[in-house]
Amino acid sequence: MIIMSVDYGDVRTGVAVCDKNEILASPVTVITEKDADVLIEKIICLANERNVQMFVVGLPKNMDGSEGFRAQACREFSEKLSEKSGIPAELYDERLTTVSAHNALNMTNTRGKKRKAVVDAVSAVMILEDYMASRKPR
Repeated sequence: MIIMSVDYGDVRTGVAVCDKNEILASPVTVITEKDADVLIEKIICLANERNVQMFVVGLPKNMDGSEGFRAQACREFSEKLSEKSGIPAELYDERLTTVSAHNALNMTNTRGKKRKAVVDAVSAVMILEDYMASRKPR
């Protein structure tokens, strides 16, 4: 199944997609958009181009597992995305993905504006990789 992950942010939103065999997750883009409705339309366009069958939206939880206001915003975004696209959307715990993305970018010495431009897409890849791993039989 082709799955698109979304690391939803107030300003920048990272997008990644996997192949139909759910083996490889790849970054697609970072969308800079503050208006959620416009952002959803842009994501739907990307999803249609890639024949996406499902969305995974990162759910930011606190380290103790509780949810704050940002998690509620992601829940609402996920519901709207699914409703407008007709494609099912699932929420997936994204704790520490941004930290992991920054660590990965440190290893490649990606700094400054370049880092800001890709960190959310790297986070989306990590969300998708974790999600795909959770679907595989143990």
